[in-house]
Amino acid sequence: MASTVFDSDIFKDVFGTAEMRAVFSDDSTLQAYVRAEVALAVAQGRVGVIPANAAAAIAAKAGEVALDRDQLKSDAENVGYPIVGLVKQLSAKLGEAGRYVHWGATTQDIMDTAVVLQVREALNLVERDLAAVGAALATLAQRYRDTPMAGRTHLQQALPITFGQKAAIWLSMIDRHRERLRQLRPRVLVAQLGGAAGTLASLGDKALDVRRAYAEELSLAEPDITWHVARDGLVETVQLLGLITGSLGKIGFDVMLMMATELGEVFEPFASHRGASSTMPQKRNPISSEILVANAKAVRQQAGLMLDAMIQDFERATGPWHIEWIALPESFILTAGALAQAKFMLEGLVVDPQRMRLNLEATGGLIVAEAVMMGLAPHMGRQQAHDVVYDACREALSKKTTLFDVLDRLPAVKQALDSAALKRLCDPANYLGAAAAMTDAVIARRKD
Repeated sequence: MASTVFDSDIFKDVFGTAEMRAVFSDDSTLQAYVRAEVALAVAQGRVGVIPANAAAAIAAKAGEVALDRDQLKSDAENVGYPIVGLVKQLSAKLGEAGRYVHWGATTQDIMDTAVVLQVREALNLVERDLAAVGAALATLAQRYRDTPMAGRTHLQQALPITFGQKAAIWLSMIDRHRERLRQLRPRVLVAQLGGAAGTLASLGDKALDVRRAYAEELSLAEPDITWHVARDGLVETVQLLGLITGSLGKIGFDVMLMMATELGEVFEPFASHRGASSTMPQKRNPISSEILVANAKAVRQQAGLMLDAMIQDFERATGPWHIEWIALPESFILTAGALAQAKFMLEGLVVDPQRMRLNLEATGGLIVAEAVMMGLAPHMGRQQAHDVVYDACREALSKKTTLFDVLDRLPAVKQALDSAALKRLCDPANYLGAAAAMTDAVIARRKD
């Protein structure tokens, strides 16, 4: 029986993806550990810290060593970390060269570097899926650039907007996250090699040469100084995942509300029985949107954990480091799941412009009260125009008639505007402001 949604055969591909789980699987983690150990040996052989033939043997054979997983598990439970057991097995199976495995390094050097290798792979997946979500949103923004709908504030109809504008606002967030991700990489994709207390004393006068070669071997940046207890890079990574899933959660929340029976403006893609109820055959529930909201809340919790884990004692933490082992993989898996759900939903989103127009007319023109006020203001002053339209709105509501019908009977209004001009002011499609221009601007500044 599964203990979490991440290892449940039922839920694991609802909240995450197989690709991202693979990045943080035991297999991938052990491969990353071994890769870091090999890179360390190669670097040390290159600069003469260990014999070149030993480095070559480690590089040639370490990746082929069949690890005893049960023994590794037992050693990790006993020691508290997996590297001691890993090094013991590698050393035993690499013959004479095994003497030089893990030379001058400490456990956290290998584990931190390994997690950076995993983060690099994970960020590639996030970047790819962000691009796909952005492309879907750009298509929606362009297609519905001029499609009017009700803009809502405090859950009340406020002013007309376009659905293209709404999609472009969503898109602008995604594009900023893509930029943040690009900016993040140099700060995060950094090798770790500091030795027992961060001084690299065990490598003598070749220490910095080894560190440089180690980073080069892994195609990672070289740090200026050890970051064993300076965790801001990995913490920033999870904060970015929190921002990404937060934005996706906002999109999901909007779509959920717009799918409500009373609105019916958009719908998630149709598939037989998708979003069905076990008892109500008419239901079409917003499944992807619900997951976007749930995953956003879960990643927010992990982002808080990572911030908490920044507070570490002296030169090696006594616990906060372990929090990262929980929070970082789960954050990436949840983010991947959210991106997959968003991509599916947005690429197949069903938009109903006619229902949007019908909802625009639901208030009998009250949604364009500001437009009428601004149209009357040059003739009678802004404050008087406000008071006239305010009273007209109250009357339209109480008599269940349209704002146009009330205003068209008022002498003060008739003196300022003829019926045709008033009619134009009362058409929501004529009061969209710069929605189209701003939508165009968001699309135009995209890099792909």
